[in-house]
Amino acid sequence: MHTTIKLLICCFLSITITRGTAQSHAFSKAIQTFKAQDDKQMPPKNSILFVGSSSFTKWTDVQQYFPSYPIINRGFGGSTLKDVIYYADDIILPYHPRQVVIYCGENDLVLPNIGADVVLDRFSTLFEIIRKHYPDIKITYISMKPSPSRKNFRTAMEAGNAGIQYFLSQQKNTSYVDVYHNMLNEKGAPMPHIFMADSLHMNANGYKIWQKAIEPHLLK
Repeated sequence: MHTTIKLLICCFLSITITRGTAQSHAFSKAIQTFKAQDDKQMPPKNSILFVGSSSFTKWTDVQQYFPSYPIINRGFGGSTLKDVIYYADDIILPYHPRQVVIYCGENDLVLPNIGADVVLDRFSTLFEIIRKHYPDIKITYISMKPSPSRKNFRTAMEAGNAGIQYFLSQQKNTSYVDVYHNMLNEKGAPMPHIFMADSLHMNANGYKIWQKAIEPHLLK
C-alpha cells in the first residue's frame, strides 16, 4: 500500500516538473536562434534593443523604419512578460544597449486569472532586472495595442497600460509610448485596415503608426 502511494506521488511530481519545464522552455527554439545569430555576429554595443512579443517578431523590417538608429530585435512570438523575465539573461543582458524598448503584456492578459495588477507586477520585475544590470540606460514601454480579436480584454489592457504608465512616471530615464489611442478611429474602435486578417497582428499601416509614435522616444 505504502509503495503504491509513493509511486503515485513520484509520478505526480514527475508530471508536474515536466509540465513546468516544458512551459518554461516553450520558446527555447527562438532563443537558440538568437544565440546562433549572436555567435555568428554579435550586435554592436550601445544599440537600441527591442524586446517582447509577436508585434516585434513580425516587425522584420524594423531597421528600415528607423534607419538612423541601430536596432536589435529580440521579439519572440507568443511571449508573455513572464517569458521575457525568464529569458532576460539571453535576450537583454548580453547586449549592453543604450535603450531597451519593450512591447509585452498583451499575451499575459488573455491567460486565465491574469489581470492588470499581475501585468504591472511582472513589468516591474522585468524593469528591476534591467535596472540592476544597466542602471543608466533608458527604458521605454509601448502600450498594449487594441487588437480587434481581443476586444473582450480592452478594459484590462487599458488598466494595465495606465498602471505601467504611472509606474514609469515615477522612475528616472523612462518613457511610455501610447500607441493604443493612435490605433482607434473617431468612434473609439480599432481601425480595421491597420490589422492583418487575423485581427490580431498589424500590417504595414499599423507599423507606420507605431513608427511615428515611437521615433521621438528613441535615443540618438
